[in-house]
Amino acid sequence: MNDIYFIILTYTKRDIKLLLFLFISLLCMQGYAQERNDSIYTTDSLLNNQRSDSILVHFLQKIQIPITDTNEVKLLKSGEEKFLCLFSEIKKAKHHIHLEYFNFRNDSIANALFELLKVKAKEGVEIRLIFDAFGNWSNDKPLKQKHLDSISSYGIEITKFDPFRFPYLNHAFHRDHRKIAIIDGTIAYTGGMNVADYYIKGLPKIGSWRDMHIRIQGKAVKYLQDIFLEMWNETTKQQVKGAAYYPQFSEDTAIFDKSIAIVDRAPRIRSKEMRKTYAASIRSAQHCIQIVNPYFVPTHSIREALKDALARGVKVEIMISSKSDIPFTPEATFYLAHKLMKRGANIYLFNKGFHHSKIMMVDSLYCTVGSANLNSRSLRYDYETNAFIFSKQTTKELSDLFEKDKKGSILLTPQRWKERSNWKKILGWFANLLTPFI
Repeated sequence: MNDIYFIILTYTKRDIKLLLFLFISLLCMQGYAQERNDSIYTTDSLLNNQRSDSILVHFLQKIQIPITDTNEVKLLKSGEEKFLCLFSEIKKAKHHIHLEYFNFRNDSIANALFELLKVKAKEGVEIRLIFDAFGNWSNDKPLKQKHLDSISSYGIEITKFDPFRFPYLNHAFHRDHRKIAIIDGTIAYTGGMNVADYYIKGLPKIGSWRDMHIRIQGKAVKYLQDIFLEMWNETTKQQVKGAAYYPQFSEDTAIFDKSIAIVDRAPRIRSKEMRKTYAASIRSAQHCIQIVNPYFVPTHSIREALKDALARGVKVEIMISSKSDIPFTPEATFYLAHKLMKRGANIYLFNKGFHHSKIMMVDSLYCTVGSANLNSRSLRYDYETNAFIFSKQTTKELSDLFEKDKKGSILLTPQRWKERSNWKKILGWFANLLTPFI
């Protein structure tokens, strides 16, 4: 036993860091190798002249992701729209309110939400909140135990997903990055926004914070409820289930005419569906692809799909932010964006704040809105949820917003790339080597 202690003590901090780096690298290399295999699939439908939306529907059916055809979708294009809409529906809740977020920032919006939930709890409404422990720890205004105790004292159930405990490392990989709200099992929200006032007020260093959320009413709500209850029951060891959480939906209303597929990523359960669906969407495109994503360091299958689309003559437009809330990542983003620019993609650098939206529009036929970033963190490790919406109307709304945001953007050109300092170019090259981690 003493010999073992001696061996451990003889390792320097540098040795331990190196071993840790090698361990994580092996995991990432394994994921990278698996993804190369994932990216190989047939696109026979392209040869049959099918539209891109039909191609993706066929693909989703093939990987057994349900598509519901009786839904209504409302785009919430700002933090103000999202919170006004969400608070309005919470006030109407009769049976239950389920919220799953990466974090609730301890600020004016979160406090207003908790005060509203306390009122609903007094009315007898069941309220369940789950947030990611790392997401809470990493934000600048975290919820502390005294806040949790105060919230719980009103009969509101609130719990952390995967709190950090020794040896810590095993908690670092898979975080709950979803943003889901379900009201009475009939209305749901998902998208890119957590609960924080900077979605309305912005932040001093980066300016306004642009983001996107959606309100869904219809059959697709069931699948968001499934995701929430699966996570809730696994985390709390409860068994919350039953018809009360899945009320019968009436199909009589004519406006419920949009088809939606809820694509979820859960480690070890549904680990590949998100990146496969993104890659399949890009490969289905025949005319145009528009992408807005804040941390654009795509995995191998996404990069290859984009290269293939460009080679087929598809118009690819990608909007990234000039500023970011996370240092270092933008340099990797610019490096990869420059590579795609040289292949023919139009890269727009958004300059009116920080564009945190995670959206994509394909051929003016369908689109996706959700929580997944196009990076390894989201597509290989975290829990994520996106709605793929088969609606020309919703897709056009997003494309119109994309066109409007171009006015606040700068097109990346070879000349503009040359104007970047050599240091930033070197930093981007180095950051690119770390894309399996970020």
